[in-house]
Amino acid sequence: MNTRTIRTLAAAFSLTAALAISGCSGEAEPPLVVKGAFMPQPVSDKMAGAFMVIGNPTEEPDKLIGATSPLSDDLQIHETKDQKMQQVQSMDVPADGELRLERGGNHIMFMGLKSTPKVGDKVAVELRFEKAGSVKVELDVKERTYNAQAPTSTAGHGH
Repeated sequence: MNTRTIRTLAAAFSLTAALAISGCSGEAEPPLVVKGAFMPQPVSDKMAGAFMVIGNPTEEPDKLIGATSPLSDDLQIHETKDQKMQQVQSMDVPADGELRLERGGNHIMFMGLKSTPKVGDKVAVELRFEKAGSVKVELDVKERTYNAQAPTSTAGHGH
């Protein structure tokens, strides 16, 4: 082999390695997509709910396993079954599907608020997932009577 061939092969191997490391894509699609995140303005500093749609455009199911926020040291995942609310350790986010957290249904509960946010404020939340890791979300604080018309689907969309 001559020097030119060796240089060409070295450049080809370097490019191949770089593409393998970067995932062969200019833009990585986020593993999970959160839409319509909001919190109705709390009545007091005792508790508040968080609602959103978490879409999973991947072929791997995931689980919501926790949440943290500067607004409260006690965030709980709640499911509603037979009109009864109960705390659970996790919620499934199906492959190529979505987890809907909505009024009257499953949601995230903030217990013992450090302050009472007002309409127009933003509340930072970090959602923790079994596979996707942490996803930061901002909740829009809405009127107490606000009830979002959630997007029909978030699965398969990278925005």
